[in-house]
Amino acid sequence: MQRHRLVLVLFVAALAQDAWSQEPVNLEVINRIRAEGLQNSQVMETLFWLTDVHGPRLTGSPNMKASGEWARDQLAKWGLENAKLESWGAFGRGWTTERFSIEMLEPQYQPIIAWPQAWTAGTNGVVSGTPVMMDAATEEELAKYKGKLRGAIVLMQKPREAETHFEADAKRRDEKALAELAQAPEPGAPSSRFGRREEFRIQQATARFLREEGAAVVLRPSPGEHGTLFAGGAGSRNIGADHGVPTMIVAIEHYSRVWRLLEKGLPVKLEVNIKNQFHEDDSLGYNVIAEIAGVDKKLKDEVVMLGGHLDSWHPGTGATDNAAGCAVTMEAVRILKTLGVQPRRTIRIALWSGEEQGLLGSRGYVKQHFADPAIMQPKPEHAKFAAYFNLDNGTGKIRGVYLQGNDMVRPIFEAWLKPFNDLGANTLTIRNTSGTDHLAFDGVGLPGFQFVQDEIDYDTRTHHTNMDVYDHAIKSDLMQASVIMAAFVYHTAMREEKLPRKQMPKPQTGPRFTLQ
Repeated sequence: MQRHRLVLVLFVAALAQDAWSQEPVNLEVINRIRAEGLQNSQVMETLFWLTDVHGPRLTGSPNMKASGEWARDQLAKWGLENAKLESWGAFGRGWTTERFSIEMLEPQYQPIIAWPQAWTAGTNGVVSGTPVMMDAATEEELAKYKGKLRGAIVLMQKPREAETHFEADAKRRDEKALAELAQAPEPGAPSSRFGRREEFRIQQATARFLREEGAAVVLRPSPGEHGTLFAGGAGSRNIGADHGVPTMIVAIEHYSRVWRLLEKGLPVKLEVNIKNQFHEDDSLGYNVIAEIAGVDKKLKDEVVMLGGHLDSWHPGTGATDNAAGCAVTMEAVRILKTLGVQPRRTIRIALWSGEEQGLLGSRGYVKQHFADPAIMQPKPEHAKFAAYFNLDNGTGKIRGVYLQGNDMVRPIFEAWLKPFNDLGANTLTIRNTSGTDHLAFDGVGLPGFQFVQDEIDYDTRTHHTNMDVYDHAIKSDLMQASVIMAAFVYHTAMREEKLPRKQMPKPQTGPRFTLQ
């Protein structure tokens, strides 16, 4: 009897596998998508408007609002319906840099490569003087500087040595790297966590100490080389909060020169002038939403979503992070609308804000429409959701999909990727990937996926830096990504069933720390 049961189980499994292997692929539509996306692409035109015209796009800033309005209007111009800016909740105040300068006047003149950190104050005029060197890793070490910082330009820490790069910063994933990625992680291997509570506590204590001691300007060394500045936020976006101490990120090469001169006891004089502006007229955060309406009587109320985050950091124009992903998703829906496809389900594009501050836009949207992760009680729209596809790992072409632990979609995605194997997309990995907006959907039991991309020079050169500009986007890669995104969204909208889902997670409690 046991043997017969085993045979029956294997037979049913074989039938199921055979059924999955027959996943429909509309090659005629794919051919049309490829032709439109590779021959008539507008992805770089869209990227131009999001970066050169409307970049940078720090959440809450006038540029962020202008870019959202432009994207909304452009989507409507292409014929998408219900194009709008939709609030996801309170964000806080916006911030922009109006102008700044930092120069070394003694022992020789040198303009210094630097950038203000977001949500920090301006100097209210010129600040000049000999910098004070500070190197404190604990609250106890901070006490050594008590009474020494009032009105000072403070070098925040001892600089590390700048690295010499013997290999090119830009890289593509080779076959070996893709094969390793496709392998499941070792059973029981610990998952990555971004636990930075103690580091965050020290940062807060240091910021409070500098403010109480009356420091005039704080200078921090950039973790990049070759004049690349990784400049994020250092102040508070909360309306009514203290503006804090003016803070700048300085190129490691220039920061180190100043430090070495001071170590030798040589006279150094810096001059700093920063004019920043806080914006408190609208404290809400907004996402850009637009749709291609479904036509099937039974399925038109179900939704397939695609998107990326529109907000960026401020030192560059937010090209690879993440105007590239937004331009690709906008191009994908433009292609589908241009072809006049009639999707069975509604296709909805979302361009998120507040991603850089903790996936705020996508999490707010998911909480409003689908489920609150704190209580994990699905709303009516939860049952009508088919899938979400995200792009947010730079300018690199799509090489495959992170399955996010959902092996049930593997045979489906294998079928959908096969027509694009010649464009370099053929890798599926069961692994999770963190740090971007698909997690908001995955966190409430909805199929949410991030595409595997070539890294190019994302981590080394463009991610959150002054070099994150239009010039570092690769046109052919963005065109390739656009057609694959369009095809995945189209097939999700057309298939008989929604994509299979993982089990609903348990309610999420406690603080969440995310590294962006």
